[in-house]
Amino acid sequence: MRHPRPATGPGDRVTLDEVFFDVVFVLTVTQLAHALETHLNWAGFGSSALILGLLWYLYTGYAWLNNRLPPRKNTTRLLLFAGMAGFLISAVALPDALTGGGALFAVGYLIVVAVHLSLFLHTNARSGALRLAPYNIGAALLVLAAAAFTGPTVPALWAAAVVTQSVLPYLLPRRLSWTGVPEAFHLRPGHFVERHGLLVIIALGESVVTIGMGVPADQLTAATATAIVLALAVPVGWTYVADTRPATAALAAADPAARSQMAARTYVFPHFLLLLGVIATVAGLHTAVAGPDEPATVGAALALGGGVALYLVGIAAVRRALRLPIPPARLAAAAAALATVAIGVTLPATVQLVTTIAILVLMLAYDARRSTRGDDENARVDPERA
Repeated sequence: MRHPRPATGPGDRVTLDEVFFDVVFVLTVTQLAHALETHLNWAGFGSSALILGLLWYLYTGYAWLNNRLPPRKNTTRLLLFAGMAGFLISAVALPDALTGGGALFAVGYLIVVAVHLSLFLHTNARSGALRLAPYNIGAALLVLAAAAFTGPTVPALWAAAVVTQSVLPYLLPRRLSWTGVPEAFHLRPGHFVERHGLLVIIALGESVVTIGMGVPADQLTAATATAIVLALAVPVGWTYVADTRPATAALAAADPAARSQMAARTYVFPHFLLLLGVIATVAGLHTAVAGPDEPATVGAALALGGGVALYLVGIAAVRRALRLPIPPARLAAAAAALATVAIGVTLPATVQLVTTIAILVLMLAYDARRSTRGDDENARVDPERA
């Protein structure tokens, strides 16, 4: 006799509630892109990296949570909505999080942490959640404390929060970290990989929307319209290097205990690089669209070329963590994209855009050629090789 799957069992597919959660979280990416566009310098990039680092780690925590506890019961869905509200509050307060709006950001973040912990305690991964709780709560309290200060103390406390949350659990003895009980999570590969893949697609889609909305109608010229179309080609080209099938196969082939650690290596830092690349690229695209006939500033050109390079390096890091082959074209394209900075600061911004697109097209063409020879990155992964 077949029994219905319990509401608290692992989900095989991403639910609509989770997709809605991701849409809310992506507002963080959009806000960070706008903030970086306003401060296109190393300080602005560092602030974006700090804020994304803090929020991204908790987003991955919610992905692990829903892998164990799909939002099927009304109580679970309501609490997940509370977590969304926390992310939304943090995203709204994000532009001033390091310069005066830290208290509101911290309140939203405390909500995110509290909801995550309360929901995780109702799963059979309770032991792992309890080991992570001190780090997450400690990070939230450091961010709250930063709201009481000004000057260099603020980024220092934020950096301490990021280290506390995402680095300490891997440095301390296993008895003090979730890495000591990886079997507690019993990760389901299909759901986990699909969740992160959908988030990347949503982030790229939102980037396209913000590019189109950033130009007032009375300033729309033929050159600007051309730049908008060219800017659209960058995230569209990226969607072709985000196939999730090899990742699913690699995780599925791993031992259950090792699978959790492999997933952490794949979807924490590498995807942080990937999303940081999206943020930087969008900021660079906005400035290119705003002044297509003029050379870009060093910051804007570096945001565009460096952002594309970061995204491709993130993809390569994902494949390395999954023990999948890294196509040489990816790393070569990343280096070439970074080299376009020299073009962006000397020639019209449109030229850097066209050059970047040409690099992505050549990379994709090379991948397609390898595919015809049976050695494509999207081929089925050999379990013994993974």
